Amino acid sequence: MSGYKEAFKKAFPYTIPVLTGYLFIGIAFGIMYAEKGYSFLWAMLMSLLVYAGSGQYLAVNFFAPGVSFFQVIFMTLMVNVRHIFYGISLLEKFNSMGKKRWYMIFGLTDETYSLLCTTKVPEGVAEDKFLFAISLMDQSYWVLGSAIGALAGTLIPFHSEGIDFAMTALFVVIFVEQWMDRKNRIPEVIGVAAAFICLQIFGADSFVLPTMLFIIMILLVARTRLERKGDAICQ
Repeated sequence: MSGYKEAFKKAFPYTIPVLTGYLFIGIAFGIMYAEKGYSFLWAMLMSLLVYAGSGQYLAVNFFAPGVSFFQVIFMTLMVNVRHIFYGISLLEKFNSMGKKRWYMIFGLTDETYSLLCTTKVPEGVAEDKFLFAISLMDQSYWVLGSAIGALAGTLIPFHSEGIDFAMTALFVVIFVEQWMDRKNRIPEVIGVAAAFICLQIFGADSFVLPTMLFIIMILLVARTRLERKGDAICQ
């Protein structure tokens, strides 16, 4: 465990924004989960073993009659398929982390990805331990929030209508931060334009999946050109 204590100590200040965000959206998830009648222990277990953020919000709606196993797999894949692109840009870093790379792949979320790409490793701390500390602490915040929310949802009557907007709000904040941080905003424009086009074609109830497929197709075709323009965030 040599060096881990220092790595966690140095990494913690960088994870405070994630702590504040994950705690509250984790609480929102826990409340929604408890409303379905499940124990807070199941909410914690899901956050430990699934840890998918928006995928977990979506999964709450899977606990209903008529939802097939194929629908669960397909919807979860589509909602979280962006992580494939995150992982590709971090392959070099993860390959040098030994056995820890398996957890790093599992623990890669939007917010963790942003920290791994933009945070400079402090002097005197091993890079692999520092990055591992960031990922592990981020997940612990999510698990803690889920537990608090599920416990509160079990003990206190809640009307949870609209609470799932917490995740949407978080993604809006991430989008705004990315928009303000970049000079070349082509990927963001692609995302907004694809969503608008698919909304007009497929309607509000069915546009999410076509939008994701549309965005993925465009980014795959234009990836080389975008990287030349400086849009490869994490090298």
